[in-house]
Amino acid sequence: MKIKTLFFGVARDIVGKDELLIDVQGNTTIQDFEARLLNQYPDFSDIRNFAFAVNESYVDRNYSIQKNDLIAVLPPVSGG
Repeated sequence: MKIKTLFFGVARDIVGKDELLIDVQGNTTIQDFEARLLNQYPDFSDIRNFAFAVNESYVDRNYSIQKNDLIAVLPPVSGG
């Protein structure tokens, strides 16, 4: 299934685009998804600091991706 994925901040810089359609198999978790991103884009070497949201809600890495999910890859936010 093809999953629409949005990239923000430095994640967008790494990928070079605001969004991609990424093909995933059934039973793919966010953890599997991030491993794939790291393999495809080695500059995500510090990916553990990125958050993932699915359908506008933060999810943990055990979340199983479903058909028609919208994934957002969000870099860490700093402030003071």
